[in-house]
Amino acid sequence: MKQTRRKFLLQSALGISAMPLVVANLRASAAVSSGLAEVFKDDFHLGTAISDATLRSGDSSLLNLIAREFNTITAENAMKWESLQPSENQFSWHLADDFVKFGRKNKMLTIGHTLVWHSQTPEYVFKNKASLASRGILLRRMQNHIGTVIDRYKDSIAIWDVVNEAIEQNKWRRSKWLEIIGEEYFAKAFAFARETDPTAHLIYNDYNMHNPDKQEFIIAQVNKCKKMGIRVDGVGMECHATLDEGPPIVEIETAIVNFAKAGLRVHISELDVDVLPSAWDYQGAEIDVNYEYSEKINPYKNALPSAVSARLAERYRELFELFIKHRDKIARISFWGTTDDESWKNDWPMAGRTNYPLLFDRSRSPKAPYFAIKNLK
Repeated sequence: MKQTRRKFLLQSALGISAMPLVVANLRASAAVSSGLAEVFKDDFHLGTAISDATLRSGDSSLLNLIAREFNTITAENAMKWESLQPSENQFSWHLADDFVKFGRKNKMLTIGHTLVWHSQTPEYVFKNKASLASRGILLRRMQNHIGTVIDRYKDSIAIWDVVNEAIEQNKWRRSKWLEIIGEEYFAKAFAFARETDPTAHLIYNDYNMHNPDKQEFIIAQVNKCKKMGIRVDGVGMECHATLDEGPPIVEIETAIVNFAKAGLRVHISELDVDVLPSAWDYQGAEIDVNYEYSEKINPYKNALPSAVSARLAERYRELFELFIKHRDKIARISFWGTTDDESWKNDWPMAGRTNYPLLFDRSRSPKAPYFAIKNLK
């Protein structure tokens, strides 16, 4: 991808250019109506996450569905540290390369997810032989990883989730990054990314961003970076929602407005709606928390009842009404998966359940929420 087209894709995603992104493969079949991305092309980019399994198998049916419906893609796991650099200075590029090639082939906006995270990062990163790595060693490893990855893909990826899930409500999350480097690791990660690609759009991504204390803390860290001459361009609000419990629409709206007032572009980065009973009294996406299987909170093993399907459609409809209302502040909406069978929600926070959080069912047919969203336009 030449820099000129990369610049166009970035400007289009961030609302800088009035010209809409044209997705060539929306012409794939005259028998298929316009995909969702085409429907919302004047509002925001619309995307999905692609799993490692899909990249490995080259599942043409699913990939064609993705290319028809969306104009933006995120790698669910293929660009995380453990996938790209499983051993020090030993990079494994094949899945990430396939992901980027798919985006280029279909003229899609491609999101780099994620460079610095406490999870899915190999233990060697934080070690020096049998001891903890020093601050200097860890900073050098961070700089090398960020620089190497961004440099490889800078002609194809214009938007990066630089730091992921570093904050708990109103304080830093305890992690090896924090323990060894200190809170400066946040700013350092953005500085290293900016140094490698000065024109990239750099994002902080997290869940539970509807929480007012968390918003305040995030904005404070972004402002600290700004004072140091380090620019953070946007926030990724994951938006892992539930059918009934939350987050409330008013809280999501307040977060969107607050981040926009702070000068940040908003990305709804990992959208899905869990339809199953809650496994615990906690809202979030902490992947290290898991619970033993229970039949009583896996009630829809065979099919989703029509009444629940209607509630799911209504939940998605009200979310998209909000997103359309604030389309001037929102760069993109990305679903965390395309079809129900591939969703992480089937195995988290409890393995073996049958969930229905996405727009397409297990046979890859559009569900009621798909039409509820599409009919808003």
